[in-house]
Amino acid sequence: MSRKPLLFCLIVLPVWAQNANITALEAQAAALRELVGKAPKLAIERTQIKIQAPSADWEIGYPSSVAMDAKGAIYVLQRGEKADPVLVLNRDGRILRSWGKGMYKIPHSIRIDPEGNIWTVDSSSSMVLKFTPQGRKLMEISVGEQPSGRSGAIGTTDIAFGPNGRLFISDGYGNARILEYTSKGERVKQWGRAGSAPGEFRQPHGIAIDDQGVIYVADRQNARLQRFDLDGKYLGEWDDHGRVTTVADRGGALWIGTQFNNQPNEADGWQMKIDRKTGKILGYVESGRGHHILNVTGTGELLAGARPDIVWWFHQAN
Repeated sequence: MSRKPLLFCLIVLPVWAQNANITALEAQAAALRELVGKAPKLAIERTQIKIQAPSADWEIGYPSSVAMDAKGAIYVLQRGEKADPVLVLNRDGRILRSWGKGMYKIPHSIRIDPEGNIWTVDSSSSMVLKFTPQGRKLMEISVGEQPSGRSGAIGTTDIAFGPNGRLFISDGYGNARILEYTSKGERVKQWGRAGSAPGEFRQPHGIAIDDQGVIYVADRQNARLQRFDLDGKYLGEWDDHGRVTTVADRGGALWIGTQFNNQPNEADGWQMKIDRKTGKILGYVESGRGHHILNVTGTGELLAGARPDIVWWFHQAN
């Protein structure tokens, strides 16, 4: 038997598979574009909060996550080496206080719990830190168990707050799991594994819990939003919203940050308000590149960061 047909197949099959994958991504992008086109565009304005530099040599890096407390103070978790990782601003961009020098490798997510405590997640050290609003450290959780032989982002991605102080952490860089901890930082259990089947993950990048006890996981590389109960039981998923990177729930409103599947992570996208029962898009706003980690305030305002050094505030149009 001639080896030429076999050689031909070895060359052609990868090309065919690659072209088929590109075609599928284009079809998914077209379907998402149609869905967005049918949804109402929300009357939300995107305003950049320009941080006022306290000195000439001061400079921030990528603000990977932004949150706002009940008093209107804005918390920015940023990656530049010429400023503290955690910055607290007013809406005019004036720095009120800051902290965290030397505590982080790759700052990733910042969240505010129902009691007003500040939580941060580091995606390289896989450390989760809890602070008072003034920056006093209250707790640290070393998730650990990062895959060996890798560098860069190899750990935890986000945190969400369940009833009775239960903590749920997404561990999506290298691992593919959700972990539960007590309010005292003691591990209870973990669930999930790598894959694309129900309950499996390919980079769980964001996590949120609603007032009904439903856990939402932004399964980024699988381009879907999965749903679970508080015990980790799979409840379903929505896979038609593009590459869902982040999720947040506040006051009964579920929000996601997403983009086309066939675009780089730093490409433009949307913040979408989603019906919690059906997954229908209730409305959207163009996010630009600000869909890495999304936070929602008690009044329905949205906050996010974008490269290289932009802090976005999404608020009702005047």
